[in-house]
Amino acid sequence: MNILLVEDRIPSDDSLVQLFKENNHKIDHTDSMRYGLYLALTGSHDIIVIDTLTHTVDEINLLKSIRKSGLTSPVFLISTQSDISYKVIGLDSGADDYLVKPFSTEELFARIRALGRRKNSILLNNNLCYGDITLYTNCLTLSTEEAKIKLTCQECKILEFLIIRRCMITSKDIIIEKIWGLDTDAHGNHVEVYIYFIRKKLKSLNSKVIINTIRGLGYKLDIKSK
Repeated sequence: MNILLVEDRIPSDDSLVQLFKENNHKIDHTDSMRYGLYLALTGSHDIIVIDTLTHTVDEINLLKSIRKSGLTSPVFLISTQSDISYKVIGLDSGADDYLVKPFSTEELFARIRALGRRKNSILLNNNLCYGDITLYTNCLTLSTEEAKIKLTCQECKILEFLIIRRCMITSKDIIIEKIWGLDTDAHGNHVEVYIYFIRKKLKSLNSKVIINTIRGLGYKLDIKSK
């Protein structure tokens, strides 16, 4: 999995980073809450881990900002605070799970795996709605109230990703990484072709949903006003 680790201090060692790497996870690491938010909003991580000694305003703001953005990636909070009130604050602010230090390595990765399964289950089983369209991922179908059309598997995955990230601009690189994977020969032209086909199908449904190209940055879903 691709994991983002955000810490509230400069670590005395990189044991947690090494632990993730030793268990074959790709890791992005920062001790800045502000830069952590920037990395989180790229939407390229499967799980976001926030490692904190104590609950701070910055950490709570990070959690709330992640959720306010519409990002659905699971957030795992690790803290030395065992009091139930701290757990409630963290979970209510947007965390999906809470682990108290010290902890066993086995429990840490069991919870990471559980969050990964939860995310995959959400993406595979839920019908996604945006504007006047509904995407049925289980049968590769896109519909409005008046009509429906079949999608290819890649078209469905890309549109699903764009709907999930509807509040954000999605770059070609992120699409390639999330849809084709890290070890792929796919490039920007592949993305452009599939975006073209998806746009044609949205137009054939007479949908108000459009895929805007943000020059130099990527794509963003929008809804035509008329």
